[in-house]
Amino acid sequence: MSFQAFSSSCGDRFARFARDLRSAWPHAVQAVLPNGCALCGNLSHATLCAYCEEAYWNEGALRCGVCAVPLPFTRTQSDMAYRCADCIAEKPPFDASFALADYRAPLDTLAVGLKFRAQLMLAREFAQRLARLAQDAWHDAADRPDLIAPVPLADRRLVERGYNQAWQIAKPLARALHVPADATLLRRVIDTAPQSRLDLDARRMNVGRAFALARSVQGLHVGIVDDVMTTGATLEALARTLKAAGARRVTNFVALRTPKN
Repeated sequence: MSFQAFSSSCGDRFARFARDLRSAWPHAVQAVLPNGCALCGNLSHATLCAYCEEAYWNEGALRCGVCAVPLPFTRTQSDMAYRCADCIAEKPPFDASFALADYRAPLDTLAVGLKFRAQLMLAREFAQRLARLAQDAWHDAADRPDLIAPVPLADRRLVERGYNQAWQIAKPLARALHVPADATLLRRVIDTAPQSRLDLDARRMNVGRAFALARSVQGLHVGIVDDVMTTGATLEALARTLKAAGARRVTNFVALRTPKN
């Protein structure tokens, strides 16, 4: 090997080493130096400090296996068999829902931080917790979705925000569950009014025809991801769209769930 070729080879190796070091440096710093807890601001190596972890997360609460609303009973091993009165009276078009906790203070600040303040590390936190919650509930590999997709944003809102918070959760969730993720499976074809301004009936009408599919889901179990589930109207509309196209099963994965009054 000539001196020039040797020098070029060494230069390439050093450049690759420098790139790898720059990529690994933030993770190494995070592992050594604590960050501020996302809720209280105290120093913590995790996203939440030990106190907030113990005080505020209620992942152990018993929830309706269909809509994930909290139920006033003791948790057991057969959680997914429980149904709330509304789901017994009229089953929604989706088949199951997982939620980490109630959408209320102070955990609601996590959803706000992800959605409006680009605190994207919270999406990974939500995804990891959702994966553990689902895996604990599933009895075998057949319960696992064939595909994970986010609730889509309208193009205008996606441009304004710069990212879809549901997709930020869906990507690491799919990796943790070892299933594919598809950001473009569902499209929002109507730019609807914000759901927060509407009552339940208006919400259902608002999103009833807002979505379309980009490809076939015939016979598939589809997992739908969102940051917050309030009335469930958006997730119902998506499930109807998927079931009408032949989806076998629809499971929702949401970070926070608004309790029913």
